[in-house]
Amino acid sequence: MKKNLLNAYEEKTHFYGRIWSIAAALFIIAYPFVCMILYGAKLQGEIFLAGIGVVAMYWAVSVVETFTYSPMLGAGGMYLGFVTGNLSNLKVPCALNCMEQANVKSGTEEGEVISTISTAVSSIVTTLIIVIGVVAIAALTPILENPALKPAFDQILPALFGAMAVVYISKNWKISVLPCVLMLIVFIVSSFLNAGNPNYSPNSLVGIMVPVGVIVTIFSSRMMYKKGWLGDKES
Repeated sequence: MKKNLLNAYEEKTHFYGRIWSIAAALFIIAYPFVCMILYGAKLQGEIFLAGIGVVAMYWAVSVVETFTYSPMLGAGGMYLGFVTGNLSNLKVPCALNCMEQANVKSGTEEGEVISTISTAVSSIVTTLIIVIGVVAIAALTPILENPALKPAFDQILPALFGAMAVVYISKNWKISVLPCVLMLIVFIVSSFLNAGNPNYSPNSLVGIMVPVGVIVTIFSSRMMYKKGWLGDKES
């Protein structure tokens, strides 16, 4: 009976997940065309030329993130995360932290439930905060644009991932060495090579390097496991 319930749950999850994913994709694609119609803007060839590099990058990122995050989030969390967005910044850290607190693992039935609930709650909270921000933007603008607060806002993501990194690195420090060294080298070299470029921001690499780091971690962990470099705890 439990197996039948799980199969029915998975079937409904994929059924409604596909519907909402396709609907979200259609709305996103339709938005610029609706704006063109409302404001009488003309479609120019330069737009396509400027977007080729961006589209090429995000196609690669989308494929990598699908294979990387799907096993972490499960079916329900995957559909919710990809429709609502902000996977690397919010959904994945939230889901992983909730599974950690509940003492369950990704890929299990319990992990699927916890991941779906945490991703849904994260989406609701994010939407409510955005609504509050939009309503109160006029009153909050002087505060948010205060130069004294800029350094704090610049450190929000490093603080989030740093806090999570301490937990996971302390448990599996051998596994974390190679990906951490790789990420440091990439960002340091990239910042050095683009030192004179005013438009460069290290944040532009995050969307690519997070999935790449996950792939490197998987392969390096597998290699160390085969060589017997990991203890019982890490394996």
